[in-house]
Amino acid sequence: MSARHFDRHRARAVRRAAERSQSDVAAEVGVGNSAVANWESGHTSPDPEKLPAYAAALRSSLDDLFPREGLPDLADLRCDAGLYRYETAEVIGTKSAGPVTGAERGDRRLKDMYVPLLAKKYGVSEVELRRAQDRSMAAAETRKSNTAAEPGSQKPAVERRSGPPESLAEKITEILQRSYPGPDGPPSDAEMAAEVNARAGADLITAGDFEDLRTGATDTVLPAVLDALADIVGVSRMYFEADEAVAAQVYEGLRLLAAAKQGAVGRVRARGLGAQGLPPEAMALINELVAEMAEKQENVDG
Repeated sequence: MSARHFDRHRARAVRRAAERSQSDVAAEVGVGNSAVANWESGHTSPDPEKLPAYAAALRSSLDDLFPREGLPDLADLRCDAGLYRYETAEVIGTKSAGPVTGAERGDRRLKDMYVPLLAKKYGVSEVELRRAQDRSMAAAETRKSNTAAEPGSQKPAVERRSGPPESLAEKITEILQRSYPGPDGPPSDAEMAAEVNARAGADLITAGDFEDLRTGATDTVLPAVLDALADIVGVSRMYFEADEAVAAQVYEGLRLLAAAKQGAVGRVRARGLGAQGLPPEAMALINELVAEMAEKQENVDG
């Protein structure tokens, strides 16, 4: 990947020359007021997807302010369009960004039907898009060849678990290694943090924070982070809940059904269970079952 070069000193100089404040730039880029200050101080770096808006906010050309050495691959074209990977699902009309993710990582090529859609959104020709795809594929083959040629460099196979994951760290690791990997293995902590923040629409987590969650250094996390993570990897939010919380919800559901079966319909219908209760979809299903049972009971009694 021929990523663009970010020079914080040049970015700060250009901003000052344009007589723009950090808060002005942050507003146009769509980040918090402290983000630009952190970029200019070197504490963090902007996501490559933010660079087009960043250059525009500084009234500069993307190529002039953030130059690139070499030719772009698929990921580069997407970033130059200011799109996060998950946003491409809407572009190609799929439920997830899996087709684009696979092509960017050199796992599989895009279907022909997706090429004109992405080319138009990226602002390039179909020929340019296909050439960028060729570079992504070639880079993946090079990485595989280099790995095979280096003694002892082969990544170990994922160890099979004897049972389901229990802790939050185990659940995150399990789904990244089994369900969300690319040809080079699971995405990095930085990649996942960026996708979570993009999906949530706010800077909620850093790469270090995500690493702490993945390794078990902490299990304290904002619900919004888990909501975004569940959306990204395509699982139910309940997957990340503690086993006892899930068990409590299942128990409540069974208890309500048992009450309905015993004729206690009046106490069950449309009843909410609070923060630890069933989700609305499950509650609606139970209420439908309760109503059906009530109707059957009325027919019997009548």
